[in-house]
Amino acid sequence: MRLFKCLVCSQLLYFENTRCEKCSHTLGYEPGRNRLLALEVDGEIWRASDSKDSTYRFCANATHGVCNWLVDASTPDQFCQACRHNGIIPDLSQPVNLDNWRKIENAKHRLIYTLLRLGLPIATRGENPEGLVFNFLADSPFDPNARVMTGHDSGLITLALAEADDVERERRRSLMGEPYRTLLGHFRHEVGHFFWDRLVRDRNGNDAFVKMFGDYTRDYNEALHTYYAEGAPADWQEHHVSAYATSHPWEDFAETWAHYLHIVDTIEMAGAFSLYVEPRLDQSGQLGAHIDFDPYKVGSFGSIAENWLPMSFALNNINRCMGQPDFYPFILSPAVIAKLEFIHDLINHTHQAETKPAVAPPAPPVPPTAPSPPTAVQPAN
Repeated sequence: MRLFKCLVCSQLLYFENTRCEKCSHTLGYEPGRNRLLALEVDGEIWRASDSKDSTYRFCANATHGVCNWLVDASTPDQFCQACRHNGIIPDLSQPVNLDNWRKIENAKHRLIYTLLRLGLPIATRGENPEGLVFNFLADSPFDPNARVMTGHDSGLITLALAEADDVERERRRSLMGEPYRTLLGHFRHEVGHFFWDRLVRDRNGNDAFVKMFGDYTRDYNEALHTYYAEGAPADWQEHHVSAYATSHPWEDFAETWAHYLHIVDTIEMAGAFSLYVEPRLDQSGQLGAHIDFDPYKVGSFGSIAENWLPMSFALNNINRCMGQPDFYPFILSPAVIAKLEFIHDLINHTHQAETKPAVAPPAPPVPPTAPSPPTAVQPAN
């Protein structure tokens, strides 16, 4: 995530800000230029304060206070690039659902930001039968045993609304013996399954995957049953980023994918702050880091790993000073770094393929039909 500032008064901003507290300008995120624009209203549209040429509308979900992304006013789209992937949203007649949905959308928008920066293909369900779509579901009030399970199925990612409740999520984290459990982490993990389909299965990358992660043809349900019954092997940290990653190669890939997104997103923010680490007690110099590069453009994962390890160690120590859990409670062994590098190369190859100029420009796409106003179901176009 980059650091944003108000284009009018230069006040530093958070990604989720909708109003500059210094100059009072309305703010909206424009993903095409990756900028948080200061806006001026012009009738039913908005214009950027630094350029009157482009016109915008806010995403329809802005009416619920869950989205600050902009839509090109010249298009029929009602939903932004992030919210077009929504399938089912919670019942908004329940106030607690709106609060939980807002937390979920904050995490989801950060996910989509990263996927766009990485140049990854994220077709909607309307563009591809297995396009990316999110369902945010609440547990049934009539059957306490019928809990919604977070998971992925052929492009459909289901997220349990209960995960937005901090107390419930912490209860589940403790019950599962996990060092880390967040909404953003769920999104990053589940989307890893989606991209395994897109970037490995659909591109005949199975052989290279097996060499790095193992035989994915193992019975998945049986593997999960074994993991929950027996736990992870004693030496799991030598080969996997988390205990759960040992359950099956698909889960190993998804866990490693999530950590790659953790690292890249955090490194970008550290670079925005020109962060460097150079502890005086470190005589070897191995804990030095200077984040002066864009992780979305760097060719080798080596420079990312070399800077991530000392930076995460420093932030772990700072968190402990505040009585908080470690910022990054994981160990990256050489085998795990090799898996992260595999994903880095996979993404870079995909990005280069997606951005390579075609011999002849393709015909302009037909504008999709505008979806209905947001209700309990948001058609993904």
